[in-house]
Amino acid sequence: MPERTYATPADGLPEQTQRTTDRAVFKTAYAVIPRGVMRSIVTSRLPHWHHTRAWILARPLSGFAETFAQYIVEVAPGGGSQTPEPEPDAEGVVFVLAGRPRITLDGVAHTLRPGSYVFIGPKTSWTLENDGDVAACFQWIRKRYEYVAGIEAPASFVSHDDDVEPTAMPDCNNVWATTRFVDPDDLSHDMHVTIVTFQPGGVIPFSETHVMEHGLYVLEGKAVYQLNEDWVEVEAGDFMWLRAFCPQACYAAGPGPFRYLLYKDVNRHPSLSLSPLERNRHA
Repeated sequence: MPERTYATPADGLPEQTQRTTDRAVFKTAYAVIPRGVMRSIVTSRLPHWHHTRAWILARPLSGFAETFAQYIVEVAPGGGSQTPEPEPDAEGVVFVLAGRPRITLDGVAHTLRPGSYVFIGPKTSWTLENDGDVAACFQWIRKRYEYVAGIEAPASFVSHDDDVEPTAMPDCNNVWATTRFVDPDDLSHDMHVTIVTFQPGGVIPFSETHVMEHGLYVLEGKAVYQLNEDWVEVEAGDFMWLRAFCPQACYAAGPGPFRYLLYKDVNRHPSLSLSPLERNRHA
């Protein structure tokens, strides 16, 4: 079976003759960051990461993402980090798009490949290095873990896109399926990062409107996606952020499968308390 390929950012800049306008849009309910605007001049360097650059796609920010941060990280040969995560109570998911980085979780090393999925639990000691001769590229999703009395935080684990059988959604003739790397009934997890797959012509047949916030990175294919009141064409390498309660639907529009990596916050009560910053404002 040939190894799957996943979209990664383009390097360099477009030609001076290319039109400037792209599909990028930022609104109060959603944002679209197309692959074509993820160029090398908009990358960030990260403390304690060597020979590494990152496209930061989402971060907690007033009027934008509230629960998570999401990056595309590219690590050159010989690069990586011995202290990658600055916040010990953060959890994360690493999903490899290209290359073969090596990750060590609490002293146990794992060599990854495209399609590898790593859940990193809070307070995990971990490192990541690229010992190969080509750049490694991966999605990195970070969230502050929400502890609950009587429920242990989830343990770290390594899986792969090919190792998990997608679950068909109900009443859709198998044209819409979700690859779930954790049990949805496991309340120790307060976020799910899944892979959603539509076969050509598959649809989300209603406008989903729900409390979960989304980060959505298109791994493969193309589609027309409903975002609030708009229909937007998206393709491999694009990123979308959807605010809580943003209506959404989808038509898979290409000749092959449309697949995306999907973040959502789950399994916790909405907090009724003001944040410390808001409490100070109202004091």
